[in-house]
Amino acid sequence: MAANPSRLAWLDALRGIAAPAVALHHSAWTFIPAVWAEVDRRVDVGTWGVFVFFLVSGYIIPASLERRGDLRAFWAGRAFRLVPLLLAALALALLLAYAGVFETSPGLDSRPPPLVALANLTMLQELLGVPSVINVMWTLSYEMAFYLMTAGLFAVRQAHRSAPIATVLAVAAVPLGLLMPHATINGGADLVAALMGVAVILVIVVTVTANGRIRTAAAVIGGLLGLALVILGSRIGAGQGLVIAATMFAGTAVWRAEQGTLRPLWAVAALLTVIVSGVLVAREPAWAAAVLLAVGVFALAFRLRHRPFPRWLAYLGVISFSLYLLHPLLLRVVPNLLVFFLVLLVLGHVAYRFVEAPGQGLGRRLIRKTRAAGPEAARGERTHSSGGA
Repeated sequence: MAANPSRLAWLDALRGIAAPAVALHHSAWTFIPAVWAEVDRRVDVGTWGVFVFFLVSGYIIPASLERRGDLRAFWAGRAFRLVPLLLAALALALLLAYAGVFETSPGLDSRPPPLVALANLTMLQELLGVPSVINVMWTLSYEMAFYLMTAGLFAVRQAHRSAPIATVLAVAAVPLGLLMPHATINGGADLVAALMGVAVILVIVVTVTANGRIRTAAAVIGGLLGLALVILGSRIGAGQGLVIAATMFAGTAVWRAEQGTLRPLWAVAALLTVIVSGVLVAREPAWAAAVLLAVGVFALAFRLRHRPFPRWLAYLGVISFSLYLLHPLLLRVVPNLLVFFLVLLVLGHVAYRFVEAPGQGLGRRLIRKTRAAGPEAARGERTHSSGGA
């Protein structure tokens, strides 16, 4: 069996397991609900999959930002990485909904259309109390909050503090979970949701277009907004929302330990704190088991990171975003579980080949042109974190 020699193949392999796991969770409930009920009451496989994604994002996103050393390039890279497929998936979902073979999230039609568009296009809908067009998009809201917090920390050269940040967030999750079991920004807070969504867009625009202290201030405000959204907007409550944020920062701590800028003991402590807090704030045992298993699998893959991984598994990781975002669209289109996965693999490959890859390529070209057009300005914008890679 061929193996992928890339030093980050282990991350692709993890994503290549996590995306099908989430797809299996939803498709099994659709096609074999009685069987899957027995599995789900022991381990929430879908939650396990998304927590693996959160750990991988925590590991790779700050590394990408610090490698570029440029907040403009970071946000441009994220936009061209996510938005093309997001737009294609939303368009397909609405088309299938119109045809009667896909159901959007309950309550979507009762909210103001401009707010629904704003929330879903910024990927913040979960934390703004707005239903998702595609239900699995809820995880993208936590990813966006993490991007905002990471950019804010980078701007003030505090990004190296990922381990204590993960620990503080995880510890805070327990009391805040008791005090705030439900979202403060909810279905009745349209004005607040709209204002916060617009505010996030503004801080990103200013971060990308401004210089110096204005850019730094915008990035910091964005980071604070990201944290506030997790605390106030998590539909699953502030406790579980903060555990998700802590999980991503714990993933960053693992990366820093690997780079030699953090003692491994601190990364281990952050991961253990996430596990303990995840168990304490869990509303059901299967959720807690999923968090524990996700950390364990991530740790195992990290331990094996220098070994080769099968190319097919790594490729599943490459197309994992397409698999993840598009699989709910097939649940009422295909007849059984086997056909579901066969069609999903083909659709994921096509979506990556004709939507994701061209979008990423366009983003890279635009970033290179921007830097070539103004090398002096680009150098002036580079800010190296004191704990950078």
